[in-house]
Amino acid sequence: MVGWGAPLAGRAIRSYGLPAVGHTAAIPGAKGCTNDCIFYYHHNQHPMQQLTHIDEQGNPGMVDVGDKAVTRREAVAQSIVVLGDAIMDLLEGSEIHTRKGPVFQTAILAGTMAAKKTSDLIPLCHPLALEKIGLDIHVNAAREVVITCTARLSGKTGVEMEALTGASVAALTVYDMCKAMSHDIVIKETRLVLKTGGKSDYKLA
Repeated sequence: MVGWGAPLAGRAIRSYGLPAVGHTAAIPGAKGCTNDCIFYYHHNQHPMQQLTHIDEQGNPGMVDVGDKAVTRREAVAQSIVVLGDAIMDLLEGSEIHTRKGPVFQTAILAGTMAAKKTSDLIPLCHPLALEKIGLDIHVNAAREVVITCTARLSGKTGVEMEALTGASVAALTVYDMCKAMSHDIVIKETRLVLKTGGKSDYKLA
């Protein structure tokens, strides 16, 4: 686990519930910090609890995946958008048509494009040769727009960020396509639903 604090390192550690042992290193230039800021790393934590994008000197860096095995990787992410009854009343079949064009079809294209550009948007993500990006948009019983993005490849690193990026940008596109009709639109949540491949799998309970 990791904690940052300045200059009262003990206070920062307590706020994260960490034991008072570990490795500390200065993080120069951290916002609101002096040279007494710390990077706290507890060596006895399980590897899944470590920040792999930060080295022992507190410097960010892209993870070296050179020694990892190539496995089949898949991730599914979901965003939920609440448009409100006035906009949802415009739903015709499975689509909402506006002067800008079809809302959901445009969002699917935007989400697909964004997923392919994830490494350009998130600094420490690896550029990936994605084999599959799929987006599904439907309206649930609560009249919420549910966006599901699936990313897949055979590679050395996971694709959850690609799935999350695709779902997020699709949700933002729905907002953009409908904002002329209302500014009360809410992007309710974006979350990982499923991840397979690599060291461990995950499925939303």
